[in-house]
Amino acid sequence: MIIGNKPALHTVLSPALLYQHELSNTVVVIIDVLRATSTIATALYNGARYIIPVDSVQKCIDTGMQTGAITAGEREGKVAEGLQHGNSPFEYSRDFISGKILVLTTTNGTKLLHAAAENGATTIITGSFPNLSAVCSFVLKQNKNVLLTCAGWKNRINIEDTLFAGAVIDKVKEHFDINCDSSKIAHSLYKEGEADLFGCIKSKNASHYIRLSAYGLEKDIRYCLTPDTANVLPMYMDGKLYADQHY
Repeated sequence: MIIGNKPALHTVLSPALLYQHELSNTVVVIIDVLRATSTIATALYNGARYIIPVDSVQKCIDTGMQTGAITAGEREGKVAEGLQHGNSPFEYSRDFISGKILVLTTTNGTKLLHAAAENGATTIITGSFPNLSAVCSFVLKQNKNVLLTCAGWKNRINIEDTLFAGAVIDKVKEHFDINCDSSKIAHSLYKEGEADLFGCIKSKNASHYIRLSAYGLEKDIRYCLTPDTANVLPMYMDGKLYADQHY
């Protein structure tokens, strides 16, 4: 429901809270900064035909066999058994991914995307720092209510997804009615850390920073916190994510 002349913006800090929100006639932004939505933006920016997000390793394998697509996904920081590639955005250079189909499964982001679709969302996009400006441009043009949904980690809140929600809010806040404590928390965290996002999550010992650093993935973390390196808009339609050229 649009209040006055402005649509409303809310933030969901954990997938476990998604059920509390009305998703129809709302732009739902799926956020999984480390690393699903950063990798989605990167692969599409580098010319992937489309991405099929699935919520299990077996479905990823089966879909890959049916479509001849590249299969990708990790569990506990390693390429899942039976899949070809992992979740690192650096695996999806233009030379490798251009013109190809990618089937992707992740621990949190792809599951949240399917949950949103199954609960009535009709406009679903994915957001990350690499495509921050594209996300902001799209939500401003739509003039609809917006729900920033953070994938977190196994239904737990995480810092990097909250930071991204705060970054979106910082850029669009004048155009939305924001009466949502989760949004205010996200925006405050972003303002605290915006000058050095990597330093912010490192200084706070963010759980994903610790987890991915232990796997030697600091380069991935830095990339995933860098704005507008893959500024494309992934739009979910008919079970696939496409690069929307009209945002």
